[in-house]
Amino acid sequence: MPKAKVNGDEVEFEPGMTVLQVAERAGHEIPRFCYHERLSIAGNCRMCLVEVKPGPPKPQASCALPAAENQEIFTNTPMVKKAREGVIEFLLINHPLDCPICDQGGECDLQDQAMGYGRDDSRYEENKRAVEEKHMGPLIKTVMTRCIQCTRCVRFITEVAGSSEIGLISRGEDVEITTYLGSAVTSELSANVIDLCPVGALTSRPYAFEARPWELKKTESIDVMDALGSSIRIDSRGPAVLRVLPRTNDDVNEEWISDKTRYACDGLQRQRLDKPMIREAGKLRAVTWGEAFDLVASKISAAGPEKVGVIAGDLQDAESMKAALDLFGGMGVTSLDCRQDGMTLGGGPRESWLFNSTINGIEQADAILLIGVNPRLDAPVLNARIRKQWIAGKISVGVIGEQADLTYSYDYLGAGTATLNGLAKSKSAFAEAFKNAQRPMIIVGQGALSRGDGLKAAAAAAKSFNVVREGWNGWNVLHTAASRVGGLDMGFTPKAGGKSAADLVAKGGAEVLLLMGADEMDLSATGAFVVYMGTHGDAGAHRADVILPGAAYTEKNAIYVNTEGRVQLAERAVFPKGEAREDWAILRALSERLGHKLPYDTLDALRAKLFEDHPTFGQIDYAPGSTPVSFDLSGLGGGDASDAPFTGSARPFHLTNPIARASVTMAECSALVSGAHKHAAE
Repeated sequence: MPKAKVNGDEVEFEPGMTVLQVAERAGHEIPRFCYHERLSIAGNCRMCLVEVKPGPPKPQASCALPAAENQEIFTNTPMVKKAREGVIEFLLINHPLDCPICDQGGECDLQDQAMGYGRDDSRYEENKRAVEEKHMGPLIKTVMTRCIQCTRCVRFITEVAGSSEIGLISRGEDVEITTYLGSAVTSELSANVIDLCPVGALTSRPYAFEARPWELKKTESIDVMDALGSSIRIDSRGPAVLRVLPRTNDDVNEEWISDKTRYACDGLQRQRLDKPMIREAGKLRAVTWGEAFDLVASKISAAGPEKVGVIAGDLQDAESMKAALDLFGGMGVTSLDCRQDGMTLGGGPRESWLFNSTINGIEQADAILLIGVNPRLDAPVLNARIRKQWIAGKISVGVIGEQADLTYSYDYLGAGTATLNGLAKSKSAFAEAFKNAQRPMIIVGQGALSRGDGLKAAAAAAKSFNVVREGWNGWNVLHTAASRVGGLDMGFTPKAGGKSAADLVAKGGAEVLLLMGADEMDLSATGAFVVYMGTHGDAGAHRADVILPGAAYTEKNAIYVNTEGRVQLAERAVFPKGEAREDWAILRALSERLGHKLPYDTLDALRAKLFEDHPTFGQIDYAPGSTPVSFDLSGLGGGDASDAPFTGSARPFHLTNPIARASVTMAECSALVSGAHKHAAE
């Protein structure tokens, strides 16, 4: 590898790296505003100036300068120091003196770099220019007079999010950042521009004037709004979660999160269940835990195990499902299900329900077939990965299912099972590219997973195109529920003679029905005695006869397994509301009343039992990956092929779970998007 010197320190670098990257590899910091390692190079802030030999006797922008063999790079010479002071001075000519009241205070790159690299005075006395504020929707607050035109927001929205809604207009002193025709930004990833903005021009509207960063307790955790398990940081003060920010994790979410992940947190404070309740004469009455447990235990005992059903919702943690499995499985209950959307997977090899290529493995694929899935809505961050490869010209994409704007072009092949069954014999351009691909990927979504014929056809296509081969496993299932893989891994599915979730909520399906945060089902037909264990006054609580208040994902130490089989730890940021308790602890207390006491009293003991019974849960932060593996796909799905098209989720993107539906911010976003779609249709 070629070598260069940075301030006298010799360092090896890869061909194609810039001077800025070489300097950072050598451990020398270079300030920057416009440069970002995940965006294209703009080279317009000039803050990253360095001196290079051989080269002209003047400072040069290191972000846009290719490194060369035997190059000498100087980051701290008097010339460089003077140049950086001049850049800061120019940037501050029009910047308002807002620091004491600016939302970015304490987290502002301009503030930090002005202190570290700027002058202690200014020679400019002219009037500052002012810029009108822009309307960017309910998430992004603008103070555009602060903008330094680094264009990070423009490049992110265009390149990563794939929605060209922010741009730069005018020239010279009149240049401004604005949205297209002054409309709101509707991308599912739009709020990442807040993290990217190095000044206070774009800040968080819901979080405005709530707190200063040094007042907050910061907790590293995992997101549960989808099945990706994005790495997040939860910022809280006292009992309230004030904001959620992304953490860098190149294997999962890089450094992006969806708007739902970031802003649904205000739903954690609203419509919460904080006391046990019993329904009497059609009305709920607050009771003690003892009264609630006695009533539940008497109903379960009277019904008998064959008449009891348990359904786990989309946000359940592994510990609570394990406790339910041990308690009710030990009592002989066979009707347990974690698949409230009707998915037919489960019971086969673990690889059959995982995203085997891994999320990071998308960057190795050269052809992707999407079956019954809309990754832009089901997993926006994963969709950005696919777009990243598409921009680089490294993949071709085919779609079978609903047509939608995925932010990249694709070959639309058809709508349902008939197209999928005929794909192997098709002479289309995509079919040929998929046959010849070295690393083909099939991504199966809920549209096909909820139908036996769709899953069967997808498995047959995977076998026909040999997507599972030596060194590569291209069979991928994209789940939408954070609890799903964990539930399937531990066998939280109906046993012999047991009923599925759909059968349990049907008329006569059960006498006693325990809903563990299950709110996405139609409960109008069931005549069962419903026990709801959850966090919010959503659909399950409205139908419940007994309510046992549980803890949200920010209020407990818990294990989740993401769609690629990666076991992840969520950390408690705040305590449960009121008398609410962690779900596993509720089940542990209920087990004593039922006469089937669970053999663990602490979370550590429960996890030890979980790891003993299901060893994969002990492999923290490990994704099985596309290791050479042979497993039989022929047993997946079943039934006669249907001509009906694969359909995605009918739930709006911003309102997919009880926390999001309780969020005022998510309601505003949903109204904005539905209004935009209605306007487009007209």
